[in-house]
Amino acid sequence: MAASVAEQIAAHLKAVYFGGNWTSVNLKDQLADVTWEQATCRVGSFHTLVAQVYHMNYFVAAVLKVLRGGPLDSHDKFSFDHPPIGSQEDWQRMLEKVWSEVEEAARLIEQLPDKRLAEDFVDGKYGNYYRNLQGVVEHCHYHLGQLVLTKKMLADRSS
Repeated sequence: MAASVAEQIAAHLKAVYFGGNWTSVNLKDQLADVTWEQATCRVGSFHTLVAQVYHMNYFVAAVLKVLRGGPLDSHDKFSFDHPPIGSQEDWQRMLEKVWSEVEEAARLIEQLPDKRLAEDFVDGKYGNYYRNLQGVVEHCHYHLGQLVLTKKMLADRSS
């Protein structure tokens, strides 16, 4: 039996974070060797790696809250306001939260009946579930590209 559209969206979300996507680039592998010092280092006017990761997951967490039955309570203006990272433990704790939230969001997305994808996401002004769930995947791919470039610039600075 073919995978449902919801299952495919969930698979794409997991793939951008954990691997197996068409681009062969994923967030977990990209961050595997990043120290907290590198993650908090600014390159020019770019956001730090911490800010980029937090921003990506901010919207995953917002969708997750809705999938759990809660309200949509996210605002773009707060999407880069990450917690302070002052040690490797802080950085690892943040990453573990990210990985956990993505896994849970993907599980809940997989369980959605495809007919739900056409329904309004909380309010009609936000579009339907499909637009929001697929949009989160697209958003993550977009910022993953930025993160890869930022990481390369950090490496160039230290060589």
